[in-house]
Amino acid sequence: MTYTPEELAEARRSIASTLSKCEKALEKLRPGSSAHTLTVRRIRAFQIALALIDQEVEHAKDSTDEEERP
Repeated sequence: MTYTPEELAEARRSIASTLSKCEKALEKLRPGSSAHTLTVRRIRAFQIALALIDQEVEHAKDSTDEEERP
């Protein structure tokens, strides 16, 4: 699937916001509890999602740069 730069930017903002909220919530959860484990896994998933979005944005930027070269 192909996404516009605007869609990727909006998705990144949304995921970054949710990641921040999860990190704050994690501080209040007891280590070893199911909620703590779930939140840790969500944080890792959001970090991966952000990395993949950044990778896609960079790839799209590189492709655009190559098309503009004579």
